[in-house]
Amino acid sequence: MKLKNATTYTLQVKGNISSSTIRRLKASESVSTNTLDALCAILNCCIDDVIAYLPDQPNSITE
Repeated sequence: MKLKNATTYTLQVKGNISSSTIRRLKASESVSTNTLDALCAILNCCIDDVIAYLPDQPNSITE
């Protein structure tokens, strides 16, 4: 957001993202794929610029 000079106000107005969703983003809580799509559109970026997968625990399926 800093690189794009975007604020949370920008997300709310341009992306129609609610304040509760912004709170969830700041708290690293789950958000919908629609929200991720809106973020990418607003910031003109790719999904991997916005998210990263960090597993909670090791994958027990491959062990």
